[in-house]
Amino acid sequence: MTTEELIELVEQIRNLRAEAQTTEVKAAHSGYPKRLYDTLSSFSNQNTGGTIVFGLDERQQFKVVGVYDLQDLMKHVTEQCSQMEPPVRAVFTMTQYQGKAVCAAEIPAAPLSERPCYYMGAGRVRGSYIRVGDADLPMTDYEVYSFEAYRRHLHDDVRSVPGASMEFINQDLLEEYIREKKKERPQFAGFKRTQMYEMLNVTRGGEITLAAWMCFGMFPQSMFPQLGVTAVVVQGYEIGDVAWDGARFIDNKRINGTIAEQVEETIAFCRRNMKTRTIIDSATGKRRDKTEYPVNAIREAVLNAVIHRDYSVHTEGTPIQVNFFANRLEIHSPGNLYGRLTVEDLGMVRGDIRNPTLALMAESMTEAENRYSGIPTIRREMAENGLPEPVFENRRNEFVVTLYNGENASLENGSYGAWASGVVGMINENIPYLSAENTQNKSGYNNIYIAKDRVAEMLLDFCRQPRSREEITRFLGVGTQFYVIAKYVKPLLESGRLKMTLPEKPKSKNQRYYTV
Repeated sequence: MTTEELIELVEQIRNLRAEAQTTEVKAAHSGYPKRLYDTLSSFSNQNTGGTIVFGLDERQQFKVVGVYDLQDLMKHVTEQCSQMEPPVRAVFTMTQYQGKAVCAAEIPAAPLSERPCYYMGAGRVRGSYIRVGDADLPMTDYEVYSFEAYRRHLHDDVRSVPGASMEFINQDLLEEYIREKKKERPQFAGFKRTQMYEMLNVTRGGEITLAAWMCFGMFPQSMFPQLGVTAVVVQGYEIGDVAWDGARFIDNKRINGTIAEQVEETIAFCRRNMKTRTIIDSATGKRRDKTEYPVNAIREAVLNAVIHRDYSVHTEGTPIQVNFFANRLEIHSPGNLYGRLTVEDLGMVRGDIRNPTLALMAESMTEAENRYSGIPTIRREMAENGLPEPVFENRRNEFVVTLYNGENASLENGSYGAWASGVVGMINENIPYLSAENTQNKSGYNNIYIAKDRVAEMLLDFCRQPRSREEITRFLGVGTQFYVIAKYVKPLLESGRLKMTLPEKPKSKNQRYYTV
């Protein structure tokens, strides 16, 4: 970080009057902070790292109070960094601001293979923290374990199932799988049956593995009641909304069985609860049905959920959750993204596989490709059906896929947060806002037209919390940042309805826009 970047960061914090996911503020005008371990740990445990800024006082509305002694501060911060495992190597930058000394300590991300970074005085479990917004929170046992599992190459899909025996395995399914593997590798035919089971991870040390139990078991939920899917249809836009008669769910189903059975029954549930429109081809006169969500996109999302969910003891009490709302379909899968994979990487790189054995078995049982094509397929199917981009979220302890159906009720009710993408993609600036009921496009689908002034209102509402160029572009869901700034942000700036947090540096990467 250069001194100019530090000054920009200080100005941004003071304008926003808030800390952030990657920024922590400490006063340090009357002495060095005695406890930095939680922040050092949380910044080290996120891919972006973070920056601690000394010399601003959060309790005084982020007033610049300065640093008591820069040399002594850096010495004590370095001492605390050395008490972390792995040790933290902070990078310091100093400057003068409003006549007072301020200092930044950049905390780099720890290598994934060495996480979690923790305070040695408290131990790995109690001394590990994670950053959530502007808070440093103790890691859960599962979060600590997930780092351990990746570092030690532990795969829970091959852990043994105590008490399971071959008499509860569907022999027809297992034999079909064995025959397929014999075709791939003819030398298997020369091995004993028990040897084949061990080589294919059907058993480990003579005990049935979780992967085999979930793929070939007669009733896997007899041992693991929650390793299934719960699916609900909600009347409104959030869990808790009720129908006119007080019913919480229009449809509600617990889906059990093998991996293949869960996939097929979940898709059947989705088909049953989706709206279907009939489209007549004007040229041929042929009719075809078009579902509310592309079935192929749903199938890929469900396959990803059941195959790549976390199967450790920490999450075996949590089922996959499928939620139908008026404007979207959500699929919640227990466990974060595995290993080095990030949301930005999805569909772009070959990620680490959490459950390699189960994925291989499921490829045979469900026709899942396991070729990293699932995410691109979801995106392509949604685009080809004229629907908003799918949203992928790596939340704390779960991964969520959200598919939007184009329903405009969320806009009319002011729930703009639900429209994380695709807003401007449905704008026709020459036509005033029309309801979906009285407008049709050539494909036969109800379309939504949003007037330009309506978009301005939505953008102003979105920017009640200061937003970056990237956040605004993602919210509007169209074109490049340059186009979005020129077309929508600049007119609002000129009218005075929108302002910049760093007006003297309009092109700064730390620039944020907020509603006046």
